Amino acid sequence: MKKYYYKNLNTEIRKALLRRPSINFDGIFNVVKPIINDVKQNGLQAALKYAKEFDGFGTTEVKVSPAEFDEAEENLDDEIKQALKTAAANIEKFHIEQILKSYSVETMPGIICSREFRAIENVGLYVPGGSAVLPSTMLMLGIPAKIAGCKRVVVCSPAKNGRINYPLLYAAKLCGIDEFYKLGGAQAIALMALGDVTIPKVDKIFGPGNQFVTAAKMLISIDPDGCAIDMPAGPSELLIIADETANPAFVAADLLSQAEHGEDSQVVLVSTSEKFIEQVNSEIAGQIQMLPRKAIAEKSFGGSFILITENIEQAIEFSNEYAPEHLIINLENSESNRDKIINAGSVFFGQYSPESVGDYASGTNHSLPTSGYAKSFGGVTVESFMKSITFQHLTKEGLKQISSAVETIAEAEGLEAHKNAVTIRFKE
Repeated sequence: MKKYYYKNLNTEIRKALLRRPSINFDGIFNVVKPIINDVKQNGLQAALKYAKEFDGFGTTEVKVSPAEFDEAEENLDDEIKQALKTAAANIEKFHIEQILKSYSVETMPGIICSREFRAIENVGLYVPGGSAVLPSTMLMLGIPAKIAGCKRVVVCSPAKNGRINYPLLYAAKLCGIDEFYKLGGAQAIALMALGDVTIPKVDKIFGPGNQFVTAAKMLISIDPDGCAIDMPAGPSELLIIADETANPAFVAADLLSQAEHGEDSQVVLVSTSEKFIEQVNSEIAGQIQMLPRKAIAEKSFGGSFILITENIEQAIEFSNEYAPEHLIINLENSESNRDKIINAGSVFFGQYSPESVGDYASGTNHSLPTSGYAKSFGGVTVESFMKSITFQHLTKEGLKQISSAVETIAEAEGLEAHKNAVTIRFKE
């Protein structure tokens, strides 16, 4: 990883460090748009055509059958089942606290205003299935949807040899999901968003994916026939702030855990100690040799960097500007910096809080904003699967009290019919 010194950063270099590895969306949009248009015209038939072309999917049996769910449960190793149950229990325990509370306020005598929450009825969940299949993502999306009370939850994930792997199906079953389609890529996003005569469209799509999935989500979110999405999502990223009290082996392992996600993942190490950084680099050189995904991690490190700051305040300032998806603070007094963290998707404090626990089983959600979107987005929550409705009920006396204010503002805006809707109610 290339090394930079905070004190030497000029505006141009700083801007370059804050910019994520670029994706040529113009080129990707040109690939994805025809797929979306084809699915819009021809539905499932078009989606299956692309599934065969891109994923080698050679059957029309696209929906996972009850027998396949049962087969996964019966044949899955008990250790994996127990691990997924543990993760599911922790995720549910954390997310159930996010259930939104309705409230009612009498803003003036005779004017009752309230806010209530309803689940989004139809949601689509996308679970990647490229170089790594992620049952953890199934839990991270399916459990909040279940807690929110979504009426219909649809899952799409690409099949290998016409089959979905057992851990993913078992995770779906733990979430109470039975509508699962063996489709991936832009065609799956388009089908969920636009619907088909046999597969009704959804109202919002959740989940990460490759650049084609991301582009498809962006396009269907602005298509009048499409649907909402959870958030823009790009390659995974991690920023670590560490001092000389941290264990270099731990920090190296954390950097590698994110670098192995994909060649376009980005990891950043920020420290005040050059000696510590040398120790971390030495650990990386040793640990990376043992990884099956060594080549991917090495490519990721090519787009990553190290920043040496003069103090921790500079490190946190840079982190807030970078707004990482994952932030590890591994300092002598990590927790003392909690209030200084403004922009981050999920934060991990101390020596024994590796980012991978958040990916799998601590309870927090791993579907998080990337590419600096942590400045304006949070991760997926139960609230992400809900929307609010406001209500008001006025008595005649309540309307009389507020009538002058409404009439005056309506008149100032030149909207006479708005004013008259109040005035007419008090005419004899």
